[in-house]
Amino acid sequence: MSSATQVSSPASVTGAGAPAPVRPAGPSRRWLILAVVAIAQLMVVLDATIVNIALPSAQMELHFGNASRQWVITAYALAFGSLLLLGGRLTDLIGRKTTFLAGLTGFAAASAVGGAASSFGTLIAARACQGAFGALLAPAALSLLTTTFSGSKDRGKAFGIFGAIAGAGGAVGLLLGGLLTEYLTWRWCLYVNLIFAVIAGIGALALLPRQPARRRPRLDLPGFIAEGTGMFCIVYGFSNAANHSWHTPSTWGFLAAGGILLIVFAWWETRAAEPLMPLRLVLDRNRAAAYLSTLIVGAGMFGIFLFLTYYLQQTLGYSPVTTGVAFLPMVVCIIACANLANIVLLPRLGPRLLIAPGMLAAAAGLAWLTRIGVHSSYLADVLPPLLVCAAGIGFIISPSMNTGTSGVAPSDAGVASALVNTGQQVGGSIGTSLLNTVAASSAVAYLTAHLGPRTMAGGHPVPALAELAQLHGYTTAFWWAAGIFAAGAVIAAFLFRPGPAAAPRGQS
Repeated sequence: MSSATQVSSPASVTGAGAPAPVRPAGPSRRWLILAVVAIAQLMVVLDATIVNIALPSAQMELHFGNASRQWVITAYALAFGSLLLLGGRLTDLIGRKTTFLAGLTGFAAASAVGGAASSFGTLIAARACQGAFGALLAPAALSLLTTTFSGSKDRGKAFGIFGAIAGAGGAVGLLLGGLLTEYLTWRWCLYVNLIFAVIAGIGALALLPRQPARRRPRLDLPGFIAEGTGMFCIVYGFSNAANHSWHTPSTWGFLAAGGILLIVFAWWETRAAEPLMPLRLVLDRNRAAAYLSTLIVGAGMFGIFLFLTYYLQQTLGYSPVTTGVAFLPMVVCIIACANLANIVLLPRLGPRLLIAPGMLAAAAGLAWLTRIGVHSSYLADVLPPLLVCAAGIGFIISPSMNTGTSGVAPSDAGVASALVNTGQQVGGSIGTSLLNTVAASSAVAYLTAHLGPRTMAGGHPVPALAELAQLHGYTTAFWWAAGIFAAGAVIAAFLFRPGPAAAPRGQS
């Protein structure tokens, strides 16, 4: 495997399809560009959770059933996860500013259509379009950050801030979704993106330099078809498992097809003249470990958001706004730990001694959360383990993003950024679907084991037993999420190189 500090040859940096080099931005301009891309990243990340709290209101108004409601979430994830690598490569081929503005405009338009939806079909189509344009926007944003702070001593600070937003954005979405749903309408959970898009768009037009490609090489269409279809099958298969058995052909068939297609994609990329995903990116040990780490943290993190949201609202009786506020300490802790990890510790310790312990901390926090009960207290039983989880996530996500894009040639910055985003988004989709299936089956098993004449009322379980069954499902899911993070700790400890990574050539 190549060195963590190895940089592609000069030909690859300024070669075919690479955006033309631009003069580095001044210090003040760099921070303004960071603000612009951070707003765009926040919009993309919070949209994975902001709609969760709005779902009951949307379901009541648009009259769709419980079996269909998962598609409001899944449609976004399917399009996003399937198209991210294409979006990353387009960023490298047609220019970061152009791709960023196209993704921003399309995301805003799709949000407006979704907010005005008068039918379930329109809402689903709008969510899929949000995911597709998000797949353009997310890698362009991270690629802009990578190239703007290349060679800058402030790179660690920039990635600390950006990683904190990526880690805390899901929790911010829960708070914002609760406020908008309770005080306005569920439709504002989509309309709010227009505000973010206008601010980011004005900033992008004013601040971002134009970076046209020197020439337009052919797009790797066979690679895109294999990768896009494979990712679709993987995400769809795990999503389908939430409503059907793992033995259903529509579950295992899609998962098997997705695995085969991704193997075909990897084989093809070794032969393609201009590959969609240059294998030099993932053959680097530190970058490969960083991409896996973002996938693992996505899988475990969204499990925390999903089940703790249900627990706070359905078991403890919190309102949507109070539930969002309950996640605020987690947001603050992620931001603080992400910046501490990326700015202070990463240059001294390297990614292994941050990400592996971060995984263990998140696993410990989730194991602690399994002690919650029907009459638990937020301050005594929920907040302490939540802060432990947040500290672990902060120590994982920013160093992973920094390491996953470090030492990458400008011509590959978009694809490297897409791989980081793919890990988080696909990990979140897989984790949510897998843990939701585990929670549901555990709740059913608990009911089956405890049903009896005294626990039935009119042919249905008494409310107390049903509540205990749901709680058992949540705690089982927390145990599984803890296991995911524990496995991530082992992977990080063995894959990452020991010690701090030397700065790539041309960087300080």
